[in-house]
Amino acid sequence: MIPKDCFELMISGGEPTLMGELFFQLLQLIKDQLPETEVHVLTNGRSFAWNNLAEKLSDLEYNRLMLGIPVYADYYQMHDYIVQAKDAFNQTILGIHNLARYDQRIEIRVVLHQQSIPRLTRLSRYIYKNMPFVEHITFMGLEYIGYTPYNIDKLWIDPHDYMDELGEAVEFLSGQGMNVSIYNSQLCVLPEALWKYAKKSISDWKQSYLPECERCNKLSDCGGLFTWNLKKHSEHIRPFA
Repeated sequence: MIPKDCFELMISGGEPTLMGELFFQLLQLIKDQLPETEVHVLTNGRSFAWNNLAEKLSDLEYNRLMLGIPVYADYYQMHDYIVQAKDAFNQTILGIHNLARYDQRIEIRVVLHQQSIPRLTRLSRYIYKNMPFVEHITFMGLEYIGYTPYNIDKLWIDPHDYMDELGEAVEFLSGQGMNVSIYNSQLCVLPEALWKYAKKSISDWKQSYLPECERCNKLSDCGGLFTWNLKKHSEHIRPFA
């Protein structure tokens, strides 16, 4: 029922690889029915620590498929604490390397919050040193949804307050020739030097603006906010005159 001219399709969850064989059947079906569609799978990557699953994915020979995998720190204890799962870091990194062994397309996703910011610049260097093969790295503003509101005191940091760390991480990776982006951030909060990395990443059905944004002359260039982030956003959002 999906239109054949669908430009891009995202598979998320929960963890989609937990579908097991049905996950691979789904990808094969999409490949057959939507051969021109780009497919983005959001996964924690841990299932691919088992080499046979990475090999099975490779057997699909699906070059329109990209896997978006979160890495929150360069240090295993911090990553495991953030995702609340023992050995998650080691499994994730092993999964990423297994996927790379089979030339799979990989995107690293780093969510920006109180727990990830302290090691952000070290994480950028870890990514370059240990995962130079990844196709894309994106630094993503925190969404005020899911478990975030229940843990907001441990997660929230005004984006204005981590711009030095974000700028250093982004500029380092870009300087090494890596493809890097910033998602879910507003232009008025970002230093102008980082604007070239900012993408309008929020889908139109969940994108909103604050009342003060309506008189901003950069409105058409700015990705705005998630609708649910209208409840929790930077205190430094200001319209450009």
